Amino acid sequence: MILAFIVSKIKLIRNLVTKNNISRKDKLILSMIFGMFGIIGTYIGIPIDGALANSRIIGIIVGGLLGGPTVGVISGLIAGLHRCIIEIGGFTTVPCTISTVLAGIISGLLSKKFHKNNNKWLFAMITAIIPELIELGAILLFSRPFDEAIKLVKIIAIPVTVTNALGVAIFIAIVDSVFTDQERAAAYQAQMVLKIANRTLKYFRKGFNRETALETALETAKIIKDMTAIKGVAFTDKENILAHVGLGEDHHKSGDNIMTSLTKDVVNTGVYQVAGTKDEIGCSYDCCKLKSAIIVPLKEENETIGTLKLYKDKEDSITQVDLELALGLGLLFSTQIELSKIDYQSKLLSKAELRALQAQINPHFLFNAINTIVSFTRTNPDRARELLIHLGSYFRKNLQKNVEEVNLFEEIEHIESYIEIEQARFGDKLNVKFDIPNNINCVLPPLILQPIVENGIKHGILEKIEGGNIEVKATDNEDETVIVIRDNGVGMEKSFLDSLFDNKLQNDSIGLINVNNRLKNKYGEKNALEIYSQVDKGTTVIVRIPK
Repeated sequence: MILAFIVSKIKLIRNLVTKNNISRKDKLILSMIFGMFGIIGTYIGIPIDGALANSRIIGIIVGGLLGGPTVGVISGLIAGLHRCIIEIGGFTTVPCTISTVLAGIISGLLSKKFHKNNNKWLFAMITAIIPELIELGAILLFSRPFDEAIKLVKIIAIPVTVTNALGVAIFIAIVDSVFTDQERAAAYQAQMVLKIANRTLKYFRKGFNRETALETALETAKIIKDMTAIKGVAFTDKENILAHVGLGEDHHKSGDNIMTSLTKDVVNTGVYQVAGTKDEIGCSYDCCKLKSAIIVPLKEENETIGTLKLYKDKEDSITQVDLELALGLGLLFSTQIELSKIDYQSKLLSKAELRALQAQINPHFLFNAINTIVSFTRTNPDRARELLIHLGSYFRKNLQKNVEEVNLFEEIEHIESYIEIEQARFGDKLNVKFDIPNNINCVLPPLILQPIVENGIKHGILEKIEGGNIEVKATDNEDETVIVIRDNGVGMEKSFLDSLFDNKLQNDSIGLINVNNRLKNKYGEKNALEIYSQVDKGTTVIVRIPK
């Protein structure tokens, strides 16, 4: 049991039990360790009529079961040859040597089944009985005189077999229980990291830049402090403290320069550090009560941009669980910072696309609108005035800045201004009908619907000599608002429709391409434009805006 406790503290053994890969060099070291356990078992044996009743096979079988054939065979050879050398020509030397080597071979071959078995201690106990029976048989076969061999077997058969089988079972049970407890602690720690991640995600979504880092750091530090036994939690960037909650917050204040030398080391090296004493932390404040710390880097594209620090009020009190918690949170927060940056870049791209669309004012539309208004100034001045108001409204909404979403009715007003000007040009050739319920509740990105209506008029209705109709209809559902824009124009060939969003060279389609990309960027692929069209029958475009 003492050896079992010692083994559980050896890192190589921990890797074995947790089934991590080990090198040939590691296997050789393990073979020597368990071979030494076998030798110790020989030396603490009890002399009985010229023989030794011993616990040699315990170390060999445990080594074989945990380490596999290589460890089992080599440790068996080490302990077996030792038994042979210390008593050459002894009464039971040959059978003991043979049974020791066979114990290593048998346990090594059974290693895979052992690791898959749920009752490891029982499997190990039964395994230990096999080489003991072989040893008893070998004593009867090789030891002489035969009468002495029978006498010895009668004395040692039951006590040695039972004792060594129980010894192997206890050894395995102790080692296994230690690592079961570690697995539970690791599972609890992983669960804690996920819970913290769930509560802090909404803050990291805002980003970790100059505008948002202070709020994100403060709220996250509070959450970690509330959910763990950590006495103090802090975040820094490369130079300054962003937030410090708990022990030490009286002098480690947001906005101050980093006070601890250990934090500066982590920022410079990008490698986590553990401090067990106040001096190792290196706080310049004499009365600082921070006694232990784990400091992990926060990274963005492999560059250290700050640190997460967990403090305790007692020296050497940072446990393995604390370390794994800090490393897990550091990695998680670094990933969230990366994702928030990607999201931020995506928003910038979306805004850039909107600016490009806003800047894409068709000069032909402007010239035609001005000429139309000019033609009305003499014949119908009031109508000319109305058209100028609509033109101004059209350009004002087309150039609105820093607006990510607008009300559906604002977007409809924009369309109406555009249509008034076009109807003034084409008269009865263009008819537009709106079916928008007064109580509809929908907000959407600006300039989403107008390019679709414009596309329907230019390439659908006006391509027909007799003109046609356009209908804009909105329906409010529980999860989304469905907006349908339908025309009875010339329609599109299926081949053209299938390549509509792929053919970037078609300048006439750039408005639809932009709208489609913006919808997918904001709401996901499932909210891309749905377009249905038949030649000489018209085109229907469906826009789905989630609530």
